Amino acid sequence: MGIPTDSKSDPNAAAKAAPARLSARERLLAAADELFYENGVNLVGIDRLIEHAGVAKASLYDSFGSKEELIRCYLKARSEQRQARIRARMAQFQAPRDRILAVFDLLAETVAQPNYRGCAFQRAAAEAEAGSTIKTACDDSRAWIRAEFTELARAAGAHDPESVGRQLVLLYDGAGMTAHVDRDLDAPKAARALAERLLP
Repeated sequence: MGIPTDSKSDPNAAAKAAPARLSARERLLAAADELFYENGVNLVGIDRLIEHAGVAKASLYDSFGSKEELIRCYLKARSEQRQARIRARMAQFQAPRDRILAVFDLLAETVAQPNYRGCAFQRAAAEAEAGSTIKTACDDSRAWIRAEFTELARAAGAHDPESVGRQLVLLYDGAGMTAHVDRDLDAPKAARALAERLLP
């Protein structure tokens, strides 16, 4: 048996013994992030989500109101995290051209992760009904990356920045899909080389 800890002599003993407990909402989002990304948004049922999160079924409805809203919040959190990673990487460079290419370098690192399962937004959009909040969340995330590429192409001096932005998204999407489906981890590198040719 271990020696019991005297909480009076160590006021931080409880905090050291266990991490701060997450709220039911946070645990549900963490479970959604893991299960939805691994298995798809439609294949994961509510019972599996609440069991994985370790919460009561009522907590899901109290926190989100519906599974669809939980999916939307999961996608929103994913989008915010992706935007933060991309902005942080681009901030390391001054020239718009270098910022664009840095996004492809970041993608190469992302697809090399052992848990990479493709683009969460492409996958969720494929399962979503037209006009649903899930589809809208996917569209919003994709619109952001397209807008970033377009504005950077304009800043780089592209003759037709809208067209270049669209082509860069095609390269970005294609590289991510190829890396997942074919396990071609060099796809982002190939996409980067093509992106270089598009830019002034």
